[in-house]
Amino acid sequence: MADLLDNLQLASLPPHTEAFRREVKHFLAQELPPTPADVRSRSWLAFDAEFSRKLGARGWVGVTLPKQYGGAELDAFSRFVLVEELLAVGAPVGAHWIADRQSGPLILKFGSDAQKARYLPGICRGEIFFCIGMSEPNSGSDLASVASRAVRTDKGWRLNGRKIWTTNGHKCDYTIALVRTSGSPADRHAGLSQFVVDLKLPGVTVRPIVDLTGDAHFSEMFFDDVELDPEALIGNEGDGWKQVNAELAFERSGPERLYSSIVLLDAWLGWLRESARFEQQLETVGRFAAHLATLRQLSVAITAKLAAGESPVVEAALVKDLGTEFEQAVPAIIEAAIGADPADPPGEELVRTLAYVSHMAPTFSLRGGTREILRGMIARGLGLR
Repeated sequence: MADLLDNLQLASLPPHTEAFRREVKHFLAQELPPTPADVRSRSWLAFDAEFSRKLGARGWVGVTLPKQYGGAELDAFSRFVLVEELLAVGAPVGAHWIADRQSGPLILKFGSDAQKARYLPGICRGEIFFCIGMSEPNSGSDLASVASRAVRTDKGWRLNGRKIWTTNGHKCDYTIALVRTSGSPADRHAGLSQFVVDLKLPGVTVRPIVDLTGDAHFSEMFFDDVELDPEALIGNEGDGWKQVNAELAFERSGPERLYSSIVLLDAWLGWLRESARFEQQLETVGRFAAHLATLRQLSVAITAKLAAGESPVVEAALVKDLGTEFEQAVPAIIEAAIGADPADPPGEELVRTLAYVSHMAPTFSLRGGTREILRGMIARGLGLR
């Protein structure tokens, strides 16, 4: 256990990020029109290509990528600040989110020179959008059991299979699909590879999935004899599992794993102030603040490891699991607090926001790895499995 705790040393955001934070705040104040909280609470699921292009024009998409590919070449701490500010105001960042957080860094780390030249500049301009092709129907959270398969041909690869829960897949240009290139699902982590799949290719079908809120953020993908050129393979054949784990460290440790309910929390605090109820909820507010501050510090500690070029897979799983608990607790506790005084309900905007976040909250512990998967990883990190 000491080893895991040693890996979460106290870290601080460097002084240069404060000036960057002010710059981001000014940009958001200029570019974001007044928007109701229930719309802003959709933030990293909300697909707004025009807003992503505006961010790209400022160099704030692919912010950590090298300048030779159009990136800003800023450090992981600056990206933390950028993401934190975007989520705090509920900016619509869903269009470029996956490419910025995962696909771009993955291609930079494992991709060929041709892949970097082909995809990274478009990502940095906020002009091409990626989604994640990991989960499959009938596999639950068992990522290693994927059955989609790419078979080598004279011209490259032929892909068959299905993917599900691809965020905004029906609006994206590409997916990076984890598929089997040898062996069978019984081989688990062996024989897996990753491919860049152009979603306009013949044989690709993408269908949106409407969720309980009436939105369609997720999609299901079908690959039927999709012909891929040799350059579609990322890295070496069979290295897919290693690549995916490195990629998930980016996904699981960021502010988005703490701030999914932050617009709701902010709206509720605003109502407490306006209605002079703040004193009645001081203990609850204090618990929220203490919980969030601790989680944020953990996330900054992992950002320090990412900035040092490490891949903190287990530490990121710990933050994701703890962060999910906070994100799900926020709507439940606010519901109880409002329900305790039914004779004096809040305004419609807060009610709509609470309804949306409450509907979405069960998914917080599914995306990026279920609680059971994450706790298994943490147990292994502690030497308990």
